[in-house]
Order: sequence, then C-alpha cells, then structure tokens
Amino acid sequence: MIFNNNSLAGLVALLLAVLTAITCHEVAHGYMAYRLGDPTAKNQGRLTLNPIKHLDPIGALLMLVAGFGWAKPVPVNPFYFEGDRNKGMMLVSVAGPVVNLIISFLCIVIYNLGHGFGQLEVVHLFLLYSITLNVYLAVFNLIPIPPLDGSKILAGFLPKAKAYQYLTTMEKYGFLILMVLILFNITDIFMVPIANVILNIFIAIASILG
Repeated sequence: MIFNNNSLAGLVALLLAVLTAITCHEVAHGYMAYRLGDPTAKNQGRLTLNPIKHLDPIGALLMLVAGFGWAKPVPVNPFYFEGDRNKGMMLVSVAGPVVNLIISFLCIVIYNLGHGFGQLEVVHLFLLYSITLNVYLAVFNLIPIPPLDGSKILAGFLPKAKAYQYLTTMEKYGFLILMVLILFNITDIFMVPIANVILNIFIAIASILG
C-alpha cells in the first residue's frame, strides 16, 4: 500500500483523492467517446463529476487498502465512431490516464503555491495523495492487459486483424494474469520506477514554473 496515514484527516483525504482520481478518469473516457460521436456515456448520465455514478464499491475499497482498484467502466460503443474504430478506442482509452497525469501535475503546482497548506491538514494530505495516486493509476492502467486501458491503446497500433486476435485472446485470461502480477508484487517492479520518473519530471517542471 502506498498510503499509510491512519488519522481521520488522512482517511478523509485519501477517500477524496480516490474518488477524484477514478471519477475524472472515467469521465475522460466518456467525454472522449462523446467527442468521437458516441452518446452512450452521456445518455447514461456518466459525463458527470458525481462520484456515485462511477463508483464500484469493491474497486474503491481495494484502492484504499491495497493501492489498486477500479471504477465502474464507462460504456463505450465504438460503432458510433467515424473512421477507424481501433484508433477511436485507443483515443478513448488514453484519455483516462492522461487526465490522471494532468491532475497529478496540477496538484504539485497547487501544493507548491500553497506551500503545502500546512495549516489545513486534509487539503495538505489530499494534494499529496492525489499527486502519487493519479500517477500510479495512470501507469497501472497503461499495462497492456485487458481490461486495462493499455490493451486498447496497444490494439490501436496493431493491424485490425492482429488487434482483434490480441484482445479476444487476452480478454479470456487478462484479469487472472493481472491478479497474479499484483499478488506477487510483479507490477511494482516496473510501476514504481516509471511512476518515480514521471513524478520527478513533474516536480522539476513545477519548480521551474514556480
């Protein structure tokens, strides 16, 4: 687990950070699909920042206690897309992680401007948790194994036949593979170094801007 503050303020801040991260992630997917012509998420009320609409109780609980989890997936119908549907799904899939990275960077900037908000513990911890959580969520979702976003991003670079074969094959075993990788901490081997590089780059850029 990447968060270990057991105070009430820490738990409130962590809960808010989790809800913000997963809500913005899912809204980004739905909004990108809407921009590409798919009204499904909009029609089902998923283009909202109300976290209740996106909350998967088990996924949110796991993110709080284990450092990984998931939200309720936004429905996407690529048959509404104009042009290459694989490319469309790639854009929809990459939108979530990109928004998480943007949130992390903005939180670093706000944290620096507010000098950590030391007198407001919940705000201080919310920013710290959001900085780390959003980067880890983005990196985790870029793993190219279904049902994670990375699988559809990879498929967008493959020829249609290869993409279909890859997704249909991997979808049968993707969740099981992910559970094995997580339980044996294999994901941490590459997630932690990548997340640290991204965080260091963000901190350096924010320092220059500040």
